[in-house]
Amino acid sequence: MSNTVSNTYAFPYLEARQTLTRPVTDWESDLADTIEAAFAKGNYELEDLVAALNRSRVRPPTGGTWTAEGFTALIHELGA
Repeated sequence: MSNTVSNTYAFPYLEARQTLTRPVTDWESDLADTIEAAFAKGNYELEDLVAALNRSRVRPPTGGTWTAEGFTALIHELGA
């Protein structure tokens, strides 16, 4: 069995935000970029991710600082 992919095979198409029924806001895009950057720096645990968010310029929608509970609730709300 070959590990190469045939040119005739089409990978399933995955569109980011498949569940979103409206355009992504600038804030949501900034949040996604910040989360991606945090993961790239090895922040895989929730507390590490929250700390990285708090070091960023992206604030929670209600202002203040990020908490694990607030981040988890927001991600659930956004349908991620």
